[in-house]
Amino acid sequence: MTQIPSKTQILDWLASNPGASAKRDIAKAFGLKGAERIALKRLLKEMEATGDHARRPVAAPLAADKFPPVTVLAMLPPDADGDQFAEPLEWQGATPAPRVLFVPAKGDAPLATGDRFLARMTEVAGEDYAWEARLIRRFGEAAHRVVGVFRKGAEGSRITPIDKGADREWRVAAGATLGAREGELVEAELTGPRGRMGLPAARIIARLGDPSAPRAVSLIAIHQHGIPDDFPDDVIAEADAANLVPEDYGDDLRALPFVTIDPSDARDHDDACFSEADDDAANEGGHILWVAIADVAHYVRPGTALDREARKRGNSSYFPDRVVPMLPDRLSGDLCSLHEGVPRPVLVVRMKLDSAGNKLTHRFLRGMIKSVASLSYEEVQEAQDGRPSLRCAPLMAPVIAPLYAAWRALDRARAARQPLDLDLPERKIELGEDGKVKSVGYKARLDAHKLIEEFMVLANVAAAEELEHLRRPLLYRVHEEPSPEKLDALREVAQASGFTLAKGQVLKTAHLNRLLAQAEGSEFDELLNITTLRSMQQAYYLPQNLGHFGLALRSYAHFTSPIRRYSDLIVHRALISGHGWGADGLSPGDIETLEETAQHVSETERRSMAAERDTTDRYLAAYLSDRVGSSFSGRISGVQRFGAFVKLDETGADGLIPIREIGREYFHYDREAQTLRGADTGLTLGVGQRVMVRLAEAVPVTGGLMLVLLEVEGRALPQSGGNRRAKPGGRKLAASKARERGIARKERHSRK
Repeated sequence: MTQIPSKTQILDWLASNPGASAKRDIAKAFGLKGAERIALKRLLKEMEATGDHARRPVAAPLAADKFPPVTVLAMLPPDADGDQFAEPLEWQGATPAPRVLFVPAKGDAPLATGDRFLARMTEVAGEDYAWEARLIRRFGEAAHRVVGVFRKGAEGSRITPIDKGADREWRVAAGATLGAREGELVEAELTGPRGRMGLPAARIIARLGDPSAPRAVSLIAIHQHGIPDDFPDDVIAEADAANLVPEDYGDDLRALPFVTIDPSDARDHDDACFSEADDDAANEGGHILWVAIADVAHYVRPGTALDREARKRGNSSYFPDRVVPMLPDRLSGDLCSLHEGVPRPVLVVRMKLDSAGNKLTHRFLRGMIKSVASLSYEEVQEAQDGRPSLRCAPLMAPVIAPLYAAWRALDRARAARQPLDLDLPERKIELGEDGKVKSVGYKARLDAHKLIEEFMVLANVAAAEELEHLRRPLLYRVHEEPSPEKLDALREVAQASGFTLAKGQVLKTAHLNRLLAQAEGSEFDELLNITTLRSMQQAYYLPQNLGHFGLALRSYAHFTSPIRRYSDLIVHRALISGHGWGADGLSPGDIETLEETAQHVSETERRSMAAERDTTDRYLAAYLSDRVGSSFSGRISGVQRFGAFVKLDETGADGLIPIREIGREYFHYDREAQTLRGADTGLTLGVGQRVMVRLAEAVPVTGGLMLVLLEVEGRALPQSGGNRRAKPGGRKLAASKARERGIARKERHSRK
């Protein structure tokens, strides 16, 4: 009989064979058969229970030791040549930390020896250094900024903030104007203490030019919608004072090869995942899925300045050219971000799935992980499709392939559950270096995106179910079914298109999916998808569980994005309290104000959506302003008494055809049927019709597009309609735009 290997022998073999770590691989390596394999399985389970994690595959080293993209440095004394180098406060490499050259930008405040600062890191090929650091900000200092109009006066220059809540102007010294001109939109930062006496002193850091200039677009929306984008001093001080978590924090899960998968330009990584086959004979073909989420609750404690500011913001806001974060850089881009190769505290859920993707059990832990790679969706998909990069090649067998295997099982469970399956591509605006729109297209929908989405949905379900089991208060993500009125409107559109949506039954997402499947590939495909979306209620947060209709889930809570959503932080605190993991759990104040918090974060979410939508509209109007007079194809997306809205095929932009531009006859508006019908010609305009239009006006300041109707369903307008020609610049847009926003523009509802 072959002798069973010792724990040390197994660990040594695993270290030498990172790509082969399943029980069968170990058994084959040591020549074990029959009963010996049963003994090996018992030993491996014992090792796992004691924290050895013997069965976990360990990825091969991916690259030399590197810095995260954002890190904290301390300034060293200048060298003999006067160059300033810095050293990291945190370094996990096996070799000494590489030399880092500090490269100041024009206008940066000088840094003294010993100063700590947050830096953006760039790897370079220098003679005696390998990295360059550029200042984000010095610790302990908040970069208070303002956006406003620059004015020159007899007593000096001033900046009048565009924020309606600003109570006074900012004073600009003669040498701090950056050459700004009268009436220009500028961005400036405070250069001295913000005292009560006199105007605050500022220096201009960016000239944005005309208020409609590309770089001003998102800033205007931020200020108009009242989104806080300036962290108070005490918040910055708290974030800067945060310390690294000790390595003996909670469960040590650093041996597990977690990876993060995010957009290629992501700076914060708040979720990581890992999967493996379940070797339990009773669960043949099953999977063990681990999802780790950044432990933001450890740093953002109830009642602190950080907590108050995070709650005030409610969530991060995302724009094509910038992000307004919920948390300061020190946390969002550094300590709470699961960067490659550095230990980070997390809350982890371990989920056991059967071969059909059903969750059998789950278990929550609090501990430490060390991500082995920060990957992008595109490179993961390339690897899975047979074209792995040098980074992904060693991860294929131990990490990427098992992730896709678990996702395929979950996809089978999803198909059985039948969540709402809308086909509405997400628009993508790409900006050039000058801030102008370079291209407008639609984001690719890869299996890698679906993989992460399904993992996060399952983790959110597990969090809600866990807190229900623990009988702890929480914030549910609620999505109610359509109202009877909206459902009737959808049914009428379906019937007019030749399809059916049965009445007299409890509505399920499966019924809507059958309707969408009927229309798929037909001329009514897009119409039914748009109309179904518009029939949906908007998702929101609530301490009571009303279920999630769109996802077809009984219990659902947001758990997976605490860096960018305050609701998730509340769920984390509830889990911490429920498991007795520390004093940083849900406080009595959190519980007492849960109803108010739910309403507040629902409102801040809608505020961000409105600001993001307005910004997109302005960018698209600026992009199309050079093409006034051109013809575009599109589809009618909405009908009101004053005209019809058209979504253009090329860019997805929405424009208005005023009723006066359709024809000289009188048009009857049918609210229920969502149509406009000409009294003389019988010309009928309805949602979903294909049209050809001419762009008459594009106004970047408001984001408004005015259109002239040319064709409907490939046919020219009836001659008797007397379609009027638009005179460029001859109409006012404000009233139409106000009606557009107030009456007919629809928000894109979240389906999660």
